[in-house]
Amino acid sequence: MALTHFDAEGQAHMVDVSGKADTSRVAVAEGYVRMAPETLDLIEKGDARKGDVLGVARLAGIMGAKRTADLIPLCHPLALARVSLALEIDRARPGLRIEATVKTTGKTGVEMEALTAVSVAALTVYDMLKAAEKGMLIEDVRLVLKEGGKSGRYEAPR
Repeated sequence: MALTHFDAEGQAHMVDVSGKADTSRVAVAEGYVRMAPETLDLIEKGDARKGDVLGVARLAGIMGAKRTADLIPLCHPLALARVSLALEIDRARPGLRIEATVKTTGKTGVEMEALTAVSVAALTVYDMLKAAEKGMLIEDVRLVLKEGGKSGRYEAPR
């Protein structure tokens, strides 16, 4: 399989998508922030010193998706139609599950935007709670679903 971000000489380049048709695109990514039950309690009770952890992380994830092309060198800047984040407390892990859904109509997919949204939201959770726990783990960030474009649908095994 040839990698599209390298030219014939092996030099990195931005893929030319000018010949592609605009299609509806969606990507869903997920990730987790594992933490002690006591740290999770701070989120649930709203007692984190820096404020509303879930609300701030949700906004940070949305902002991260919108700035993906500024962070990942070969990503195309995209006009995003929708970015949404769901943050759920997972007592079994224990931690926080973060899911991002990103949609657009365009020539290239939004997988990187969804992954960036999850990553930035997770980093924000860490930042807001690091005074309570420095050993939190950001883990299992992955693409769960993508639809649209030439490669069609991908759904990660559960």
